[in-house]
Amino acid sequence: MRPDPYTAACPSRQVLDRIGDRWTVLLLGELTGGPRRFTELGRRVEGISQKMLTQTLRGLERDGLVTRTVHATVPVRVDYELTDLGRTLSAPIAALEAWARDHIEDVVAARSRYDEREG
Repeated sequence: MRPDPYTAACPSRQVLDRIGDRWTVLLLGELTGGPRRFTELGRRVEGISQKMLTQTLRGLERDGLVTRTVHATVPVRVDYELTDLGRTLSAPIAALEAWARDHIEDVVAARSRYDEREG
């Protein structure tokens, strides 16, 4: 039977929850450019706490979307990189980012119209 995310018990909903998360989208978008150190990701994705960065990366690793490589250096260096499966999300993530950039003014205007109507 084919997965149906519109069915409450379908495990594909867990995947949609993961890839629909703001931090996931931003981290996957940043990792599209190649491997990144943990600290680089934290600096690049403004507003993400270290706790959320850690939790999100662990979830992405668990789902097979990123790999985590620990380098035995002083200090320890940890790199994250998209897996082959993770790279299949590069085009959809890029499309979402482009849509957000292209339509932010439309969304802001719609919010303003709505707020005026409801205010």
